[in-house]
Amino acid sequence: MTHSSTTSKPADTGVLARHQAELDAGRFLIQRCGACQRAVYFPRVLCPHCGAEEPALVAPAGTGTVYAVTTVRRKPEAGGDYNVSIVELDEGVRLMSRVEGMPPADVRIGLRVRARVVVPTGGSGMVVFDAATGDAA
Repeated sequence: MTHSSTTSKPADTGVLARHQAELDAGRFLIQRCGACQRAVYFPRVLCPHCGAEEPALVAPAGTGTVYAVTTVRRKPEAGGDYNVSIVELDEGVRLMSRVEGMPPADVRIGLRVRARVVVPTGGSGMVVFDAATGDAA
């Protein structure tokens, strides 16, 4: 028996799909558990802190601090060097991203940053960070 290539896959409506749909629309959300009030990121069905179901998607302040950073080296014709950073949001969760708008070698641990969502043409939305001028460290 063969399967038809026209079989449609059901739309994914889970928390990860909802999270990505928000990013694709230019909105960055994390989760907050209604039971223990702790922040959660990357979105999941159960709170990893207390086990409560379905932490709510909420907008974070969007500010944080570079927790760790490395520079990925590339030839200039391949786009040049870029940084990969782990950012700890003020809510206490960490995520991997990059800091844009400055040379990769200038991105340092402790740098205050502000999140923004970029949605490349035909691509998926993602969170990147910029140096947060004027924010207290």
